[in-house]
Amino acid sequence: MASREALPIARGSKHTLNVNYMASRFHHKNMRWRAWVTNMSLKSMFNFIFRWRYSLKSFAPILCLLSFVTVVTLDTFAPALAQFPVPQPVPPQPQFPVPQPVPPPPQFPVPQPVPPPPQFPQPIPLPPSSPQPQPVPQPVPQPVPQPVQRVQRPRQEIRGVWITNNDLGVVRDRKRLGEAMDKLRQLNFNTVYPVVWNSGYVMYPSAVAQRAQIQPFVYRGTEGQDIIADVVNQAHRRGLLAIPWFEFGFMAPETSELALNHPEWLTRKRDGTMTSISAAGEVAWLNPFHPEVQRFISDLVLEIVTKYDADGIQFDDHMSLPHEFGYDRYTVSLYTQETGKAPPSNSQDQAWMRWRADKITAFMLQLNQAVKARKPNAIFSVSPNYYNFAYKFQLQDWLNWVRLNIVDELVMQVYRDDLNSFTSKLTRAEVLETQQLNIPTGIGIMAGLRTRRVPIQQIKTQVQAAQQRGLGVAFFYYESLWDTGPEDPSQRQQGFQAIFPSPALRARVD
Repeated sequence: MASREALPIARGSKHTLNVNYMASRFHHKNMRWRAWVTNMSLKSMFNFIFRWRYSLKSFAPILCLLSFVTVVTLDTFAPALAQFPVPQPVPPQPQFPVPQPVPPPPQFPVPQPVPPPPQFPQPIPLPPSSPQPQPVPQPVPQPVPQPVQRVQRPRQEIRGVWITNNDLGVVRDRKRLGEAMDKLRQLNFNTVYPVVWNSGYVMYPSAVAQRAQIQPFVYRGTEGQDIIADVVNQAHRRGLLAIPWFEFGFMAPETSELALNHPEWLTRKRDGTMTSISAAGEVAWLNPFHPEVQRFISDLVLEIVTKYDADGIQFDDHMSLPHEFGYDRYTVSLYTQETGKAPPSNSQDQAWMRWRADKITAFMLQLNQAVKARKPNAIFSVSPNYYNFAYKFQLQDWLNWVRLNIVDELVMQVYRDDLNSFTSKLTRAEVLETQQLNIPTGIGIMAGLRTRRVPIQQIKTQVQAAQQRGLGVAFFYYESLWDTGPEDPSQRQQGFQAIFPSPALRARVD
């Protein structure tokens, strides 16, 4: 059987055969025509000669001429006729298979009608139920805050300075750090607050941070030293207290590994946004009510207290939560479970604010107890804003912390240029109450920023106002003491020498 691919070849061969056949027929007709012309010419000529042999003598030249023309004409067409191929014998036509009858299509059974589905009774609609809350982690049981027993300490004047990440050039260099500690001791300072937690990162080698996968690098000194250990050791050699400063608290930049790797730890506003604008820029906030966040913060704090021979730990105004936050899924569910209603849309609703502030207070109480369990004499220092602002805007009920006996030292931030505005905060009721409890109390004073130069005379006036009310002071921050002021460094150092003319050492409690 010829294949399907052979059919075009067969069709081409048939066309060739037809052309040869037509050429052959034309050739035979041409030859017959030439023979006939020749025969008729000769026959006519002989008959004419026979009949008119006598009369044609005069026509003999004409007849010869006609014969010559005939021969010449035939010879002229001969080359053209020769262009046609020589007739070839016609091959027999290819034999194609006789078409076979197409088999009839298979017979399928006639489809039967599908029986109707069984009829079930229609379900009776149930009354709509209230939406069920999504499963969330179980809240950590929190006992009702009870006052802890206060450690009695001699009343001491605070003369401190914060060492920030802007001071890393000093902190990382052992020689420069030693010179800085010598200078502070000569000017009769007695406390340093080196930053250990900033922008979602710790300033020391941390196993806790590594486990949480939040820190792909480690801060070290120029000689590879642990900079926090170096600050603590060099401060103690000069008789200064060293209280690590947990600066960022629950705050972290949204681009930090902490925020990116643990989005479930972040809280949010009612409109779903997760950031706010602070002095550090746009930041996100860890959920202080989430048990995993509480465990993480507690582990970091306990690691610092245990790892270093520090004199305590300090928390500032960021150990709080802006009142707009708390509308994340976990917090909403927890509030609903405990109160039987959803959080109000007004973030400054009194009951809603109180509930969140009390949760933060309960966590701070637990954190204090954990720190004291590791190091009973550690100073639990707090540096908030003045109370009305701290509670109303940041849910930080630090006066309640004082009353619960978990605050061993208070340094209230009062960053004001105007003297009257500054002085008015020094006599607030919460400051007086803290002083009456014999808690070392100081005022945070702005010594300057790189973009905000503060004259030494303003600093001296504010320090005198605080000292007149029995308050200590702490300056923000080390570099601005003499490197960023409008005066030259030597003039500013003389000014600080006048501020603290005599020593006021703070005793370490081991």
